[in-house]
Amino acid sequence: MTWLALGLALFLGIHLTQAMTPRWRQAMIARLGEKGWKGLYTVISLIGFSLILWGYHLARQQPVVLWPAIRGMNHGAAALMLVAMVLLAAAYVPRNHLKAKLQHPMTLAVKTWAFAHLIANNTLADVMLFGSFLVWAIVVFRAARRRPAPAAAAGTLAGTVGTVLLGAAFWAFFAFWAHAAWLGISPLGR
Repeated sequence: MTWLALGLALFLGIHLTQAMTPRWRQAMIARLGEKGWKGLYTVISLIGFSLILWGYHLARQQPVVLWPAIRGMNHGAAALMLVAMVLLAAAYVPRNHLKAKLQHPMTLAVKTWAFAHLIANNTLADVMLFGSFLVWAIVVFRAARRRPAPAAAAGTLAGTVGTVLLGAAFWAFFAFWAHAAWLGISPLGR
């Protein structure tokens, strides 16, 4: 669990700088320059992400079960993941009503993803991983809502329909193939 905890601290820590320590972040940008800061940010993020993957892999080999698995929660999580994938698509598809209304669909997607995985899993590593991302997303969302938001482009019907279709396609890709192929876990298979 040490590698997982260290990876989470590095990855989420560097991703919290704008929300929690904006002055320090600005001082680092002034000191290192924009490219220098982005380089440092990227290196720390990649190291942290790699440690998260490695630590979670190790933790899954000897899981510490915290409660019995709850039958059917994987299906509830799958439904929430459809919402998360649509929100993720909303962050990138231009001129959709979701982004115009919610302003921070990516952070909401991470919240939904983390919560969905918390209700479907029951080990200490799962609580560490998904609980940490859920807390991170809550903190970042609150901080972002306090800052003045740039005006989002007005949503269009085409942009919104495209967002929903792309999110649903991405969800189907993960639910029916990629999750099992890449992670060894079939989310709908229990």
